[in-house]
Amino acid sequence: MSEESTQASSPVQVRIWDLPVRICHWGFVLLLPVLWWTAENSEMRWHMRAGTLLLALVLFRILWGFVGSSTARFSGFVRGPLAVIAYLRTIGKGGDKTLGHNPAGGWSVMVLLLLMAAQTFSGLFAGDPFDGATGPLNEELGIGFSADMTDWHEFAFNLILGFVALHLAAITFYRLVLKDRLITPMITGTRERGEIAGEMAPVPAWRALVCAVLAGGVALWAYYGAPGLF
Repeated sequence: MSEESTQASSPVQVRIWDLPVRICHWGFVLLLPVLWWTAENSEMRWHMRAGTLLLALVLFRILWGFVGSSTARFSGFVRGPLAVIAYLRTIGKGGDKTLGHNPAGGWSVMVLLLLMAAQTFSGLFAGDPFDGATGPLNEELGIGFSADMTDWHEFAFNLILGFVALHLAAITFYRLVLKDRLITPMITGTRERGEIAGEMAPVPAWRALVCAVLAGGVALWAYYGAPGLF
């Protein structure tokens, strides 16, 4: 077989996920078990460090949802209920593959992102000062508020685990029933052109750098007690 025919028979790959989206996604995957393990084993110093990194990733992903590539932007995948219903009716009928997050998956992403944002925010105020494990802002808004944040911190993590389980079930359904691999594109950033229409519209790399500096700066500021705020 000639080199020309080999190239012609090879499927054309198109970009659908940029590097920042993939880093955030796998960062969340790695950090959640770390946060659980450090909390369960009273490694609170490392728990707070991992929580700070999670906060930075959440803040970055929120910023990137406004200025990132086309498939990263909230405007590209957050749709109304009618669009979600219309999408669900196409599953298994050949019209359900989308360039980025589908309408149903988009809302799953938003819920998980909001839960992780609430989780990191509550962690800043959570803890018991008599137990030696408190967030950096634990003493700033009173004992009652901190107690409420501690309860929410534990409850929100259970909610996150529930949505993660739902997310994994959806991935399994797509793989086994619809024969659609969702994990591989989140690793490589590409899919075969024949599976979808269109291609991701990238943005300059300096936007990611600016978002990373802003998100990391805010997370570190919170970690050190938000000096100047209280």
